[in-house]
Amino acid sequence: MFRTHTCGELRIDHKDNQVTLAGWVQTIRKFGAITFVDLRDRYGITQLVFNEILNTQLDDQPLGREFVLQASGKVLERTNKNQTIPTGEIEIEVTGFKILNKSATPPFTIQDDTDGGDDLRMKFRYLDLRRNAVKRNLELRYAVNRSARNYLHENAFMDIETPFLIKSTPEGARDFVVPSRMNTGQFYALPQSPQTFKQLLMVSGYDRYYQIVKCFRDEDLRADRQPEFTQIDCEMSFVEQEDILKMFEELIKRIFKDVKNIDYTDIIERMTWEDAMWQYGNDKPDIRFGMSICTLKKPATVFYDKADHAALINDAGFVVFDSAESVMAIAVPGGAAFTRKQLDELTEWVKRPQIGMKGLAYIRANEDGSYKSSIDKFYSEERLKAIAEASGAQKGDITLILAGAEERTRKAMSELRLEMGKQLGLRKEHEFKLLWVLDFPLFEYAEEENRWVARHHPFTSPKPSQIQTMIVNDPVIHDAANYLSHPYAQIKANAYDMVLNGNEIGGGSIRIYQRELQEKMFAALGMSQDEALHKFGFLLGAFEYGAPPHGGIAFGFDRLCSILGGSESIRDFIAFPKNNSGRDVMLDAPSTIDNSQLDELALIIKG
Repeated sequence: MFRTHTCGELRIDHKDNQVTLAGWVQTIRKFGAITFVDLRDRYGITQLVFNEILNTQLDDQPLGREFVLQASGKVLERTNKNQTIPTGEIEIEVTGFKILNKSATPPFTIQDDTDGGDDLRMKFRYLDLRRNAVKRNLELRYAVNRSARNYLHENAFMDIETPFLIKSTPEGARDFVVPSRMNTGQFYALPQSPQTFKQLLMVSGYDRYYQIVKCFRDEDLRADRQPEFTQIDCEMSFVEQEDILKMFEELIKRIFKDVKNIDYTDIIERMTWEDAMWQYGNDKPDIRFGMSICTLKKPATVFYDKADHAALINDAGFVVFDSAESVMAIAVPGGAAFTRKQLDELTEWVKRPQIGMKGLAYIRANEDGSYKSSIDKFYSEERLKAIAEASGAQKGDITLILAGAEERTRKAMSELRLEMGKQLGLRKEHEFKLLWVLDFPLFEYAEEENRWVARHHPFTSPKPSQIQTMIVNDPVIHDAANYLSHPYAQIKANAYDMVLNGNEIGGGSIRIYQRELQEKMFAALGMSQDEALHKFGFLLGAFEYGAPPHGGIAFGFDRLCSILGGSESIRDFIAFPKNNSGRDVMLDAPSTIDNSQLDELALIIKG
């Protein structure tokens, strides 16, 4: 037996027990004739004490950091207790030891405050995984996985695996493709999601399916995106939208309870996509704080049922507002106290290329009831007060105003709102707020191609009341300049996203399950009948054999873990992640393959 206990297991109750531990040497401290060694494994750290006799043996068999060591001895009560670790009340008086394996000097210190940079730690990821900080992330990931599985099992969901080598189908991102040796010139694709398979499982009668499954998308990377990622993928038959929302609200609440010991009792707010876009500037708003966007001016072509406040800013001779397509404002609590330096820094911040604005206007709502502004040469104090009040400003607040092209201004104001929330400490790491965003547009307009594209994917159903609108109308856009007047522009998807702290953590929809409607959707996306049959004939055929009404949702498992763990990067919660170039620097992948392999696959590398 290599060990009787782990390095995180022993307590004062084990005093005087004879034990054997095995693990990695964390630190070595010599004090005259005595040597102290901290031995570490996955479960914790235990202090070992080598007396004078064994200390002599250590001279002949010196220990080093990360040596694999087996040690036997007696559990003693420590005289200098360490209350910061669970084993801090005891130590092991070593009576015998064995070096199981030596270690080269690690390229970085294996401790929480490591001196290793990101690239170095990714190259030696197997060493980085020994650190407590990384271990805690993987433990949290496992806890989320276990909680989700338990909940889904209790609610009669069945875990069913689906293939990784499939047919390439358009789902909104680039496929990773795999050449087939046995079928020369033909390729598999790695699945972007198990979408069509889970729908086929509904046709097959498996009315509650789930997988915690790998998905693959060949996209440009960022902190919350990897070429391979994990989803909690779920589908249900004989359901409407409300059934899905209730089922998976409880899933997330269960995960909060099991993983973070949080009883999430708040009613989860629901917001339409239009309200999210116009009140917060994006479709995944962080509602942990207010500061909603006030639209002072919007283009006449925008169909949004909330009125703007153009009368407050028109006819003042201020060309920036007069010539702008959109003017938007937020009221920042306590912002009237901002210094000129702070406002200058904010102005430079909105001018950054990532934000793309030309400047920033402001109105101070001072405590004494006066209003001061960077545009007061154009607006009377009475009008400044009206603009500030329209934005929601109270005494002591400041109204920040951006103007420009509609889409850019909305995005910039969204980013400015989030930055203000961050600077004011309103985006608290361990405060969680859930939100459902509903009623997305079913289609988006692709201007360069003058056609419709699916906002989610081509299997999403319209709202039940708009199915007939989709069936009876011709999807062809005859007047590109006025595409918003086309009936398809008004069709809402029977879709829903779950948002947590300004991050989309899950999304899904009620699916199309009738062949006629699915064919109409493919036609609306510009697919010919032959193309639709070539790419999705298997699904259309399945719909001929009694497909039930069904819908589902997929949660971004990596992203959910990172939010619960207080990190902005999903890489921290993946055992072996890729870097921002999609490379595994530990394996040096992707890499070239031998010419013999290329010949077998009948492939030629160009360039």
